[in-house]
Amino acid sequence: MAALVGTVALATFLPARGGGEAVARTASDIGVVLLFFLYGVRLSTRETLAGLRRVRLHALILLCTFVLFPLLGLAALWLAPGLLGGQLGAGFLFLCVVPSTVQSSVALTSTARGDIAAAICAGTYSSVIGLVATPLLAAWLIGSETSLSADGALRIGAQLLAPFLAGQLLRRRWGEFVSRNKRVFGPVDRGSILLVVYVAFSAGVNQGVWSRVTPLRLLELLAVLAVLLAVALTCTRTAARFAGLDRPSRIAVVLCGSQKSLANGLPMAAVLFGGQAALAVLPLMLYHQMQLMVCAVLAARWSRAAPAGPPPETASAHSAAIVGRCR
Repeated sequence: MAALVGTVALATFLPARGGGEAVARTASDIGVVLLFFLYGVRLSTRETLAGLRRVRLHALILLCTFVLFPLLGLAALWLAPGLLGGQLGAGFLFLCVVPSTVQSSVALTSTARGDIAAAICAGTYSSVIGLVATPLLAAWLIGSETSLSADGALRIGAQLLAPFLAGQLLRRRWGEFVSRNKRVFGPVDRGSILLVVYVAFSAGVNQGVWSRVTPLRLLELLAVLAVLLAVALTCTRTAARFAGLDRPSRIAVVLCGSQKSLANGLPMAAVLFGGQAALAVLPLMLYHQMQLMVCAVLAARWSRAAPAGPPPETASAHSAAIVGRCR
């Protein structure tokens, strides 16, 4: 969180311009390619396929991520057209079609004594499906605000999908090496995301983005995002109860179904929105910080209320090994 705020501040006062902007954008593109390649290398295909047995649970999370959220986004735009207009509204809709997270969902589910294996597989399925579903839903819902033309689709394929598939193909050869050197490759993830943020906000500052987002409008956006998160948490919890899932599974549904991935969303936004990405990624960045803070409080509360005894069987050493491979 501190690094994101610092990166936005750096772009505000020292934005990349001229030749520096071209260099930063090229470095950002390379970082995104490497990021998704590492995603592919880390992802355990065998464990992911094994998780398909939990059809009801994973279908519920995917419906929340790619159906419930877009519907809530459209409803918000209809109820608050004055606030969510133009590129900010496009960014709000984009937030609603971004896939769920893996790392924070797993960490929060573990804290809450929920079904860890379900959280790992749910985040993985969401991320993989989102490589295709997010751009298509964004083009359908946002339309002209995005640049998803044939060229944009090729860029998404070249920058996101192709490196991911290459990582999967090379997993047997590289997977163990990457897992052993997390301290080396971990900064690549964060550095790539921060570089995307810096490039996006540099372009926005050069175009006068902060003159279009007043402090009052920022507070209004935060209020809308808080309502979105509250409704998402309520709907996921209610749906999990109606589905008859046990307590650990319900926790996984709530904490995975309400999350949105900054790591996947920012690179996609850079491709879809191009030079207009600064305003478009603002709702996602704010929602991401909000979801972490609120869900951390919920996870701690559910952990204290959990029945006495050992953690669920899904939190065994076997699941811990999956965490190491899938992150």
